[in-house]
Amino acid sequence: MVTRRTFLGGLVGAAIAPAVLRAGQVGEPEFLKERLTSGSLPPMAERIPLRPRIVNLKEMGLEPGAYGGTVRTIIGSQRDIRFMTIYGYSRLVGYNKHLQFQPDILAGFQSEDDTVFTFTLREGHKWSDGQPFTADDFRYWWEDVILNDKLTPGGGALELRPHGSLPRFEMLDPLTVRYSWEKPNPMFLPTLAGPQPLVIFGPGHYLKQFHKKFQPDQAKMDELMKTYRVKKWQDLHIKMARSYRPENPNLPTLDPWRNTTALPSEQFVFERNPFFHRVDETGRQLPYLDRFILNVSSSSIIAAKAGAGEADLQVTGIDFNDYTFLKEAEKRFPVKVNLWKLARGSRITLLPNLNCADEVWRGLFRDVRLRRALSLAIDRHEINMVAFYGLGTPSADTVLPDSPLFKQEYADAFVKFDPDEANRLLDELGLTKRGNDGIRLLPDGRRAEITVETAGESNLDTDVLELVHDHWANIGLALYTRTSQRDVFRNRAMSGSIMMSIWYGLDNGVPTADMSPSGLAPTLDDQLQWPLWGMHYLSAGQEGVAPDLPEAAQLVELLSQWGSTAKFEERQVIWHKMLSLYTQQVFSIGLINSTLQPILRAAKMQNLPERALYGFDPTSYLGVYMPDAFWYKEA
Repeated sequence: MVTRRTFLGGLVGAAIAPAVLRAGQVGEPEFLKERLTSGSLPPMAERIPLRPRIVNLKEMGLEPGAYGGTVRTIIGSQRDIRFMTIYGYSRLVGYNKHLQFQPDILAGFQSEDDTVFTFTLREGHKWSDGQPFTADDFRYWWEDVILNDKLTPGGGALELRPHGSLPRFEMLDPLTVRYSWEKPNPMFLPTLAGPQPLVIFGPGHYLKQFHKKFQPDQAKMDELMKTYRVKKWQDLHIKMARSYRPENPNLPTLDPWRNTTALPSEQFVFERNPFFHRVDETGRQLPYLDRFILNVSSSSIIAAKAGAGEADLQVTGIDFNDYTFLKEAEKRFPVKVNLWKLARGSRITLLPNLNCADEVWRGLFRDVRLRRALSLAIDRHEINMVAFYGLGTPSADTVLPDSPLFKQEYADAFVKFDPDEANRLLDELGLTKRGNDGIRLLPDGRRAEITVETAGESNLDTDVLELVHDHWANIGLALYTRTSQRDVFRNRAMSGSIMMSIWYGLDNGVPTADMSPSGLAPTLDDQLQWPLWGMHYLSAGQEGVAPDLPEAAQLVELLSQWGSTAKFEERQVIWHKMLSLYTQQVFSIGLINSTLQPILRAAKMQNLPERALYGFDPTSYLGVYMPDAFWYKEA
């Protein structure tokens, strides 16, 4: 029996008809007046799809707004312009605030046993340059990017070939495309809805000039490669087509705001996309806000600048230990600071590197008794009181109570402060000899010194490590801290140079069984507890090494089982097996979760929730709360 799930967008639940939208009965943004007057931009009736996505804000408990306004925010580097793609959250299929799938760019989609996916586009939808967005843009990306071994030498993203083979792609008509696998691919929709979405379409009309197949003028191609400082045409295409980090201001987009600033720059300006596909129930085209200005600064002073009145909206680059300072800013500037719950598995997590180059420590880290001892020796209550004023929850690195997959046993796994049991486990491991200072000795006679490395982006990490230093000293282990920049930090982890790191826990702490449990298994090269195993999975066995720890290999096998079933109940069972195994094995040492994240906004900014979940995945930071519906209410 085939189970079909059909989702329709557009007019479902809308309070306004297309005829009203296309009759010029609502005003245009003042920001576009000059272009409209000159005739270089058509009126809204000709810019939006025939059936746009109509967002009924009142039904969502929000207030329809007014056009206009500029938002200043601060980023830590030029690469962080990617936040605009995350915040804008324009997706083929996206999550609503209840984390349920809904069509967004698509007019609708149908899934048959998570094996056959049929996507229907919106008639009249246009790219930000006014060119039609059609099924041809999917065909171009499929035939000329994914199937081109120069542009996609690895054979395509793993999410497109979870069982080894790419799907069958069909362009059924100018507004309909279909992807068909022989086995279920439950990862497909969550990956499309994620903060860094799987790319399966692109503006072919623009990108063909950078493609060897479509650019007949070799002299022109050579000139383009020289201009953009690349040596191969495929590198040129990749550079000009990058949508997640929108560095090319000429690349057409479907996002609510588009970048207008070329690299390098200390300030990036994103302006409203006049062809954006969403409207509110009054007929006003979203976004309400005209412009975002992203000012580049050092990560270490973002909080100071935000508290000095230099931001109208700041959610990244600030942390809970900045809350008191930011709250004080309310007295000096017209801003408000709210606290949202962090949606990660743990705000602070210690990650022993099971792939570290030091043979002795690698062997110890792979023994679950050491990982459990390290966890049991930590006084999480003290950390919670000192670093989070008692507002967090001592917990293993696992899903939050907000997730339907939550079980208390996962949260409680080896988190009770029990230094006696920790000492017993270390003695059982054979680490019984100690130096004169009480620090245990390794089998090769060295002192048991653990260097924990951090990217240095939060004082909170170093504050917590000072407390853990004392906790571990009580069981005969010496902790040292090393700080390096994020890129160096990542490279050292993958090379095996890092023994242990401190970072966040699971990206997605509020999953449903329909979301991928890949974060619980070695699947990525930036998973700091097993980067080489993750690299092996990510490269389909071409790089890194296969997991040789049975429990880690079992997690990979369970993930494969999850990806092979279309039944929700079976996925749920697999999720619980993986959560149990992950927490019992203490592959990451979670400390505190359900912590609070400051959200600073201009006092006059409307429709931003006072309380919400905050995280990269699945909420895309602000994305699921629709920043295109934020607006300024003048006094």
